[in-house]
Amino acid sequence: MHKSNPGSGKKNTPTKLALIVSEKLGEAVSLQNQGRLQEARDIYAEILKIDPNNFNALNLLGVVAVHFNELIPAVDFFSRAIKINPHSSTCYSNRGVALRAMKNFEAAVASLKMAVRIKPDYFEAHSNLGVALQELKQFDRAVASYDMAIKINPKYFEAYYNRGNALLEMKNLAAAVASYDMAIDINPGIAEIYSNRGNALKEQRNYLQALDSYDKALGLKPDFAEAHFNRGVVLQLTGRHATAISCYEMAIDINPAYAEAYSNRGNALHELRLLDAALGSYDKAIALRPNYAEAYSNRANLLKELGHLDAALSNYDMAIAISPDYAEAQSNRSLLLLLQGKFESGWKAYEWRWKNLVNGYVPRQFTVPLWLGEESIEGKIILLHSEQGLGDTIQFSRYVKLVAGLGAKVLLEVPGCLMGLLEGLVGVSELIERGATLPEFDFHCPLLSLPLAFKTEVDTIPSPQAYLYSDELTNAHWKGVLGTRTKPRVGLVWSGSTTHKNDHRRSMMLAELLDYLPDSFEYFSLQKELRDADQDTIATCSKIRHFGPEIDDFSDTAALCQAMDLVITVDTSVAHLSGALGQQTWILVGYAPDWRWMLDRNNSPWYGSARVYRQNSEMTWTVVLDKIRHDLLKLADSYRSI
Repeated sequence: MHKSNPGSGKKNTPTKLALIVSEKLGEAVSLQNQGRLQEARDIYAEILKIDPNNFNALNLLGVVAVHFNELIPAVDFFSRAIKINPHSSTCYSNRGVALRAMKNFEAAVASLKMAVRIKPDYFEAHSNLGVALQELKQFDRAVASYDMAIKINPKYFEAYYNRGNALLEMKNLAAAVASYDMAIDINPGIAEIYSNRGNALKEQRNYLQALDSYDKALGLKPDFAEAHFNRGVVLQLTGRHATAISCYEMAIDINPAYAEAYSNRGNALHELRLLDAALGSYDKAIALRPNYAEAYSNRANLLKELGHLDAALSNYDMAIAISPDYAEAQSNRSLLLLLQGKFESGWKAYEWRWKNLVNGYVPRQFTVPLWLGEESIEGKIILLHSEQGLGDTIQFSRYVKLVAGLGAKVLLEVPGCLMGLLEGLVGVSELIERGATLPEFDFHCPLLSLPLAFKTEVDTIPSPQAYLYSDELTNAHWKGVLGTRTKPRVGLVWSGSTTHKNDHRRSMMLAELLDYLPDSFEYFSLQKELRDADQDTIATCSKIRHFGPEIDDFSDTAALCQAMDLVITVDTSVAHLSGALGQQTWILVGYAPDWRWMLDRNNSPWYGSARVYRQNSEMTWTVVLDKIRHDLLKLADSYRSI
């Protein structure tokens, strides 16, 4: 057996080891720069076997580990390197980036702060610190970090981009767009900057420029699924639902797991009345993301419209179970409960409307407490204030008498166009026009919270008969305008405000109505405003008298209603006005009606003089108008027999 001669061998001296390490380090860095990361990592590991405390190998191994998304080992490598060289700003910065990727944002902030403390002009670390602070929702401090990075390096486009993102989160939209523009001036080739710029413009409702920004993002990166999606959102906001669907489908083709695109496509299909396809799109979104609260809520909205109310309620409940503070789902669920006549739970849940940003209701801020029926208000002054549409104010002003009956002095604040109508309302101590200076008061309550305060049930709705009256002088004026009665008089309202979110489900064109109006009556338009499409129809129609600008406010509309033998109206404020006056009122409602018209009944517990005509599952007006014509002919016969 050959034996080695220990005296004849050569030992590796420290100088030679250092040379070997240096050569290996150079080779590994070269490989890393070429993107051959696994080979570089193997050599760094060899170096650490020779020199376990090699700072460069530890730091660069950490960088490679971050590339492989091996974040825990990366942080360990950086921390070991920092122990060897506690003055390395680069190591602190690298560790901060890895910690941020691990979502350990507070530790990331601490590490990045050390980096900029050691090297105050380290602009990349300032920018990365801003990103970590932004993750902690500390937007002001994040912007300050980005500003510091920009001050050090005015050409650092990443800092402008990140600052734009923080400003967008802060809803400082103009500043966000300006920051994105600076980033684009420096580097016009980054699709993400254009896309986020589009998001800021979208929030500004500058939809044309937003679309242009998304188009530029897609020009740079055609397979940018998020930009296709956001482009679809803007198109949907501007009513171009079919084109929006194409954008969502592009996003889905690129990313078949894009749950948000399926959900939004469902919304667009819903708007186009492609209900089965919409339901399928929501189902796909939920299959992809079983905890997707918004998709459950959207599906519930559709199921409610289809009349599948138990399934709709179940979907609202699922959305709320996933996200208990989901105000839109809570608010919509309350409307479903009220529609079903479940008033006790419905009124309580309806208070979620104030947190539902989608409906745009803004709670009033007063220093006095909100009254919801718990405290005694005897001898107190309470402000009751309108909060939603004109019809809502008319409907719930019936509660004023009940509040006054509790011994309170009632201040009622309403829009100016209702001042004349509500001037004589029983129980009002002082009627105040919205926007006027308010006197002192002890409590306040929005009008639509009064049913909760009085624990209203279907059979305890107050004043279902007449509780409003038109002014005698105004009555006399309109009696003169109308002239001698030649036939029974019918007032007509066929459309509401175009800004109402469900207007397309409640309004019709005048031309749709005309053929269903028998000649046995005089017809009068009770509409102050006409849509462009109805202008020509009314101008050539001798059957209907239209007063338009002659109607000044609701006092005039009330007098006109009072002069009619019958009012026929879609679901608008006139339905409430005519019902509150106790006039015979026929109300046309869609298949999925507003909650106050409830279900499966041809009358209304809110208005004893009202008859409700409902669409069937075909969701068209044809069957309703056929029934209206039939009942008008019967009514004409009854007048002739008198």
